[in-house]
Amino acid sequence: MIQDNVLGTYLRDKRAKLDPASFGFDSSRRRTPGLRREEVAQRANVSATWYTWLEQGRGGSPSTVVLDRLAQALALSEVEREHLFVLATGLPPAPSHAIRTDITPRIQRVLDSMDCCPALIKNCAWDILAWNKAARFVFPPYGEGEPGEQNVLRRMFDPLGRELQPEWENVARYVVSAFRADAARAGFDVTPLVKELSQTSPEFAAMWSENDVIGRTEHTKIIRHPKAGLLEFDFSGFAVDGRADLSMVVYTPVHDVDKEKIRELIEEVAKATK
Repeated sequence: MIQDNVLGTYLRDKRAKLDPASFGFDSSRRRTPGLRREEVAQRANVSATWYTWLEQGRGGSPSTVVLDRLAQALALSEVEREHLFVLATGLPPAPSHAIRTDITPRIQRVLDSMDCCPALIKNCAWDILAWNKAARFVFPPYGEGEPGEQNVLRRMFDPLGRELQPEWENVARYVVSAFRADAARAGFDVTPLVKELSQTSPEFAAMWSENDVIGRTEHTKIIRHPKAGLLEFDFSGFAVDGRADLSMVVYTPVHDVDKEKIRELIEEVAKATK
């Protein structure tokens, strides 16, 4: 039995907030608001008796498959679905294998607010989905093509990626180890990308075969820019609230002179496009 029956309380609360008519049920002659227990059970394809017991705290622990059915039956949001799993099993649901490439305007506004700090958003496949002006001018590839067409791992092992990184081997080894950990955590199938890069880069194949993993850390990164010269950044990664599949990467200039160089790059391009 779930302690204090918090699961049953949660299910009852969500059931009471649903409009029967929106699910094709007759909404007349109801003594209480929301769906009836048997209607939720019907939508979830479970026994009405078992569902009643579940709400009463005596139905036993539901399987993850049944929890997914209940989440759909109750039209739960992603956050509500995760909370349901935590209440029922003590753990969040397994990561989704779907790779999303969408971001909200709110996320883009956060990036744009950092005028001299290159910042970008990547998904669990390490596709670059969004960036700001500073990232576009400090890391030229991220300003080309559509969101999702750029990939951190591919760029690290292409000629331009090597040219931008004075300490390329150390950085590449870190990137490969961090990617392996992120992909495993997200349940992302890395096979196609690993096969592609192993065929085009012997260095990648060697680093991948070492099976190293590393967590997210903060450290310094040096970039060799074709116009601005060497730029030194503090490199930090952050989770994106409400999107477990995304992370934000921010490069903060270590020196004031580097900030000025970035501002000059942005102003130079702005004048050229007028």
